[in-house]
Amino acid sequence: MKPINHLPIILFLALFVACSTSEVDRFPGEQWEHAAKPEDLGFDASKLAKAREYSQTINTSAVMIIADGMIVDEWGEVETKYMTHSLRKSFLSAMFGPYIENGTIDLNWSMEDIGIDDVPPLTPLERTATIRDLLKTRSGIYHDALYESQRMKDLKPTGLVVRPGTFWYYNNWDFNAAGTIFNQLTGRDFFVVLKEDIADRIGMEQFEADDGWYVTGEESIHPAYPFAINSRDLARFGLLMLRQGRWNDEQIIPADWVYESTRYHSDATLYGTDGYGYMWWVARDFNTFPHYPVANIPDGSYSARGAGGHHLLIIPENDLIIVHRVDTYQRGNSVSDAEVGTLIHLILEARL
Repeated sequence: MKPINHLPIILFLALFVACSTSEVDRFPGEQWEHAAKPEDLGFDASKLAKAREYSQTINTSAVMIIADGMIVDEWGEVETKYMTHSLRKSFLSAMFGPYIENGTIDLNWSMEDIGIDDVPPLTPLERTATIRDLLKTRSGIYHDALYESQRMKDLKPTGLVVRPGTFWYYNNWDFNAAGTIFNQLTGRDFFVVLKEDIADRIGMEQFEADDGWYVTGEESIHPAYPFAINSRDLARFGLLMLRQGRWNDEQIIPADWVYESTRYHSDATLYGTDGYGYMWWVARDFNTFPHYPVANIPDGSYSARGAGGHHLLIIPENDLIIVHRVDTYQRGNSVSDAEVGTLIHLILEARL
């Protein structure tokens, strides 16, 4: 019997795989690639124009919409470095991943194990809180913290004593102490790691380590770690997460950590939204509140958020990233979650 030549079949399968994954795996080079027209990436240009018009009625400074690794549309000051505020926390969460994988950090280590304290000192119960509890913001440590908003102070369960890991509260003490822990256990500076291990490797166009600074004060020994970043570089970080921590052929953040940190772990009803992971807000349909008012966000989506209207929304189901920025250097300049939700709704309505 004549032998079967499998070579054409193998070549066909290889071509099929390459073609079927080429769009999904698209990454920007030195600069982002723009679609020739929104329709090429499945968006209606006239409906996107309505979204842009709406953004001009609120205090939006910049918007980017990324689909299939390309810019669908963008407007505003996308190259201006704006404050991150609490976007910083989601960056730190991602940066923990490689050090958890290589054993430098064990999420089960307690504050007692690694010598983390504050002034006044932690109680014996508080010392049992683990790094995992902090990243989930479930430590039960309700000390004064730096860089807190008035809302955070108002909602702080002062006087409540709970076992670590049992109660979710959006707690800057947890986030700031997590930054201290990261620097202490890695022996490296947060902003240097962000520059060398993330920004440089995914081709951020403008970010530098000196775009960040530490906020210190009498409230706590654990500083906050805000930084400034432009929308295009923020969108690159979003694409890194959307691609499960991979950039081209390099795995920068472990894929299992991307999954673990961005899945639902806590009900975030206390903050008027749906769910929370490890320093990421997580979409969860059946919870009391939606991920954003007005907008219908699919389960499996997640977002980083900063005070005043800074948002990085990642929707894996649609291979979509939405960036929203506000010039919060101007005192009192902000965009509410309801306004951002309306804008996101208009953007999603533009999908063909």
